[in-house]
Amino acid sequence: MDAIYQYIRNNTFERPTLILDIDLVEENYLNLKAGMPDAHVHYAVKSNPHPAILQRLVELGCRFDAASMGEIEMCLAAGAEPEHISFGNTVKRWQDIEYAYRNDITLFSADAEEELEKIARHAPNSRVFIRVLIGQTEAEWPLSRKFGCDPAMALGLMGYAKELGLEPVGISWHIGSQTKHPEMWYDTLELMGNLWDEISQCGYELTLVNIGGGFPAYYGVEITPPEEYGKKLMDRVRKQFPGANYIMVEPGRGLVGSAGCIASEVLLASKKSSMDVVRWVYLNVGRFSGLAETEGEAIKYQFTVLGKENSPTGPCILAGPTCDSADVMYERNKVQLPIDIESGDVLVINSCGAYTSTYSTIAFNGFPPLEVKVV
Repeated sequence: MDAIYQYIRNNTFERPTLILDIDLVEENYLNLKAGMPDAHVHYAVKSNPHPAILQRLVELGCRFDAASMGEIEMCLAAGAEPEHISFGNTVKRWQDIEYAYRNDITLFSADAEEELEKIARHAPNSRVFIRVLIGQTEAEWPLSRKFGCDPAMALGLMGYAKELGLEPVGISWHIGSQTKHPEMWYDTLELMGNLWDEISQCGYELTLVNIGGGFPAYYGVEITPPEEYGKKLMDRVRKQFPGANYIMVEPGRGLVGSAGCIASEVLLASKKSSMDVVRWVYLNVGRFSGLAETEGEAIKYQFTVLGKENSPTGPCILAGPTCDSADVMYERNKVQLPIDIESGDVLVINSCGAYTSTYSTIAFNGFPPLEVKVV
């Protein structure tokens, strides 16, 4: 992150600003790809759709997972080939399905009969993969309820897809975001491998397995390096899904998380009582301007106060600038910040390349949205 920090030190910022280093995105992609050269990487566009990121990934041969017509448009504008884009949202507007099909995108996900009917009506003869619900995992941000069907429903949906003239090609799931080590996948891979075998034994020629996302970024707790991560994961996937000739992975955070930092300004450091040991530190960025993943204090960002890197620290509650009492990032997990922190200090939030600019509101409470700069 040297280039990012150099940029921050050499500039001033009137509003909270995300600084991206696209070379770090490339480095993350190549490291992951080195560990799983046979996998087809479909970048999760929702994590950060900045045109510079999409263009670089197109140049590297990356593919894309899009969730809407808007994301498809961004991928195509960046130069992505239609056959390299999957429409992975299981809840799609029929107009978006039709748009994708008109633009030669023919790989869709589904987890319900009505969704299959929409795809069959507006993208006839397309390929579909069925998204399956999984149980509790070791991910720091579980994603187990909103999308996917019960495993017992998957076979029936395969049959219904076939009746509708679609081509059911495989299954998918999502283990949850920020799964720090590949070993945390193994139980889920075994369960999904058993489902794959069951469906195959019923006469379906499955060719695609989409293991989804979950690839981690560093937030102060040890993670497995991407090349080692990819290799261990692929070894297990090959063992559990021997018939799959299209292995799909959907990293988002793992590619862009470490490639960005937010330059923010301290607005106030205060105590609620003269007896308090813990201080409240307010920033010009908060949960409504990009840091939505501090919900439940799930993602634990790391911080640097420029010029005070070696100062003694103490526990702080970190909050955003708005007049909404929910705009508190860390209260249960106190943040260690310099004792002499004060208004005007530049606080850098590390590893913010994923799920920040896209989560930023337009102007809640009159505060400007997160600005983005590329070094």
